[in-house]
Amino acid sequence: MSYIQPKEFAAKMVDAGESKIFMSTKDTLIRSYMAGAILALAAAFAVTITVNTGQFLVGALLFPVGFCTLYLLGFDLLTGVFTLAPLAVIAKRPGCSWGGVLRNWGLVFIGNFAGAMTTAVFMAIIFTMGFTQEPNAVGQKIGHIGEARTLGYAAAGAGGMLTLFIRAVMCNWMVSTGVVAAMMSTSVSGKVIAMWMPILIFFYMGFEHSIVNMYLFPSGIMLGGQFTWADYFMYNEIPTVVGNLVGGLTFVGAMLYMTHYRESPKRNAAFARNDDVASIPAE
Repeated sequence: MSYIQPKEFAAKMVDAGESKIFMSTKDTLIRSYMAGAILALAAAFAVTITVNTGQFLVGALLFPVGFCTLYLLGFDLLTGVFTLAPLAVIAKRPGCSWGGVLRNWGLVFIGNFAGAMTTAVFMAIIFTMGFTQEPNAVGQKIGHIGEARTLGYAAAGAGGMLTLFIRAVMCNWMVSTGVVAAMMSTSVSGKVIAMWMPILIFFYMGFEHSIVNMYLFPSGIMLGGQFTWADYFMYNEIPTVVGNLVGGLTFVGAMLYMTHYRESPKRNAAFARNDDVASIPAE
């Protein structure tokens, strides 16, 4: 599996964040567009499996194939850059600024949304025979998901919005763990295994992922779901984006940065001497 120590992949996280900030507009949009399209197709794949087999666990087990594919191809999701890009600024890499981070986030959001919408339109055509028939069983299921996870939260009031936010936080805690876990190995098999586990957890637990929702909810509207674009943005996408940001940056990026990238002088000296690091007292 070619395991890489946490101190090493923590440095890779900062390097990755720096590269995101300096990436050209064209490359950022193309990579995020493809990421949104592939993840959306994986969501459609998982819902199709669930409807056809009646087993949601089977769909959840296979959903990570899309996530693994897009990251192995070097594409970018908003949830991933939420975690990585700020680390380059926090680490004071030359030329990295919060303006650059916001630029990256904005471009990736646009690209992800465009890619997910492309897949949503294509799959809606397939599910309705070119909009000439009622949606098939999978299309109907997607419409119901959109209703339940917009109007359902809205009906619960403040409690519903809190639940949505926490689900979004937990989602990117897991997704960003998958992004970083891929850096723990130099082999394809190691990367896939490391990514698969946290992505499976987020999908099966029904956590809220902003890019998956960029597919499920617009396609749900096209497939007859009884909710509106305003419902989607107000009662799902906006709170989900905020929760994803908090979950990824706080519980993955900042935690790993503080404990592995910015280590104490005593621990760094012990590493340099190849001492038993576990014997170094905490500061």
